[in-house]
Amino acid sequence: MNSTLNAVRSGCLGVRGCGLDSSMPVAAGVPPIHFGVHEVRTGSADGARADFEQMLAQLASATNPNVRMIAVNPGDWGIDAFAGDLGGSITVWQAKYFMPKTTTSQSQQIRESLANGLKAAAANGHTITLWILCIPSSMDGPTTKWWDSWKKRKEKEHGLVIELWDETTLVKKLQSPEADQVRRAYYEVFTARAAPAQEQMRLVLDVEENKAAALDSALFVRQMTEAGHVELDSAKRQFFNADLVAREVAHKGVLAEVAALSSADATLHGVWEMQFNECSAEGTLPALHGRVWREVRSEHDKLPKVLRLEVTHSWGLVHRLVDNRRAGWVTHWRQIASGHADD
Repeated sequence: MNSTLNAVRSGCLGVRGCGLDSSMPVAAGVPPIHFGVHEVRTGSADGARADFEQMLAQLASATNPNVRMIAVNPGDWGIDAFAGDLGGSITVWQAKYFMPKTTTSQSQQIRESLANGLKAAAANGHTITLWILCIPSSMDGPTTKWWDSWKKRKEKEHGLVIELWDETTLVKKLQSPEADQVRRAYYEVFTARAAPAQEQMRLVLDVEENKAAALDSALFVRQMTEAGHVELDSAKRQFFNADLVAREVAHKGVLAEVAALSSADATLHGVWEMQFNECSAEGTLPALHGRVWREVRSEHDKLPKVLRLEVTHSWGLVHRLVDNRRAGWVTHWRQIASGHADD
């Protein structure tokens, strides 16, 4: 526990070889994920459980629409997070913060969790079709054998599907592009690097009048118009400058820059997707554009420095996602994208 706490305080959690001079190079890639950080961050096992549940809901929401949590009042109906309609069929995520491993001593808690969820479903008029147990550790041999047998028996008995998201599955999901923002928020320690003394800022250029007019037929402009936006000059400038960056990176073909642009795209796509899902669930889709913009601004300083992006470029990269049919600003954005003719 103390060694983990010291690693967090020094900004080294998840970085192999952290005892060395911080100026020494380290291997590239995503830092390892350590689920013990929940207890370090909150200071207690109870806090870790609640923090893990919050993370899980965000992770589920990154890849599933309309994921919600149930507040305890007085119980939670055997649900930590769910997707679907509580008047019909739902998928349930059940979190159990078993650390550092899961043993047969915890099997009774698992049994009770499913039983409580099924009992609440019968009492409140909904049906559980998929029940997912989420644990931040691995099961030992006897527990794995018990789980495999119990899972098959309960699936047949209740006519539902049961899945296990253990530490291996959770790490895989957290390292996916869709979960980039969740991983950064919960498992990556932000350490600001000093900017090189002679770092050159990337220019933000104006859009020539004829080029701005040509963008009127662009898909990202169409999507903004469908969302009710009237003034679009700044959006065109953002798109124009981001597109210049993307073309420059593609032309130069420097692998580090290509990878950095791909990482930035994945991060910003995750920002849009999480906000879109939340706005859809809340019925506040007209606020989507502003919420994404605020999140992009807060995320901007974490984007790869090698790209030398200004905030204008970061916003423009979101417009490029829309123009490339990967995002939109209204509920039916996919329909608009599929019917849009590129000039």
